[in-house]
Amino acid sequence: MPSARPSLSTIGFDADDTLWQNELFFRRTEKQFALLLAEHAEGHDIEARLLEAERRNLALYGFGIKGFTLSMIETALEISGGKLPPKVIREILDAGRDMLSHPVETLPHVRETLELLAGNYRLVLITKGDLFDQERKLAQSGLGELFDAVEIVSDKTAATYQRIFTRYGDGPGRSMMVGNSLKSDVVPAIEAGSWGVYIPHDLTWVLEHVDEPTGAPRFRRIEHLGELGELIDTVDREG
Repeated sequence: MPSARPSLSTIGFDADDTLWQNELFFRRTEKQFALLLAEHAEGHDIEARLLEAERRNLALYGFGIKGFTLSMIETALEISGGKLPPKVIREILDAGRDMLSHPVETLPHVRETLELLAGNYRLVLITKGDLFDQERKLAQSGLGELFDAVEIVSDKTAATYQRIFTRYGDGPGRSMMVGNSLKSDVVPAIEAGSWGVYIPHDLTWVLEHVDEPTGAPRFRRIEHLGELGELIDTVDREG
């Protein structure tokens, strides 16, 4: 573990699809949604139009299940020409409620890794999404006590990481951000001057896809969270 004056003092963690499953439930609901509208359009067209609605509505609804549910209703009305039966709208709303109440499923190596690092580093949860839903998932996960701070933000930019790592740590230069989204977790953290650690997830939302910043000196990729402790030791030794 770190020396008396480690190069790293603060580690930020994404939540969805880094600490617990998230996109899996969106994909399942998308399939249910496509079945509800099967008489109006082909599955691939329904998925494409839903994605476009989500993209269009991000600035209004932000990230999360509530915005996703509203985008499903909007897409269904468009595809059906405004002739959607109330029963279908009710089923879409029920699907959204089911997502909001789904039990949290933590990913492998999460608890043991956080327990290994807690007390030696300042741990900060940095996540996007609906405030109530993210607070619910954190409470159900049982991981909250391992974090020194929690930040639920509307978006993740270099300025976001600059602010958070300055507030809770010793600035971006002595901080690391860990997550499954290159676009939100890794690239802007590196731009802020932090280390950015990418942990691929089998399912990542298409709007979070960008190329890996392989030329960035502070970019690292690991295959699962269980490898993080060794990586941090290496970074600390290098200074």
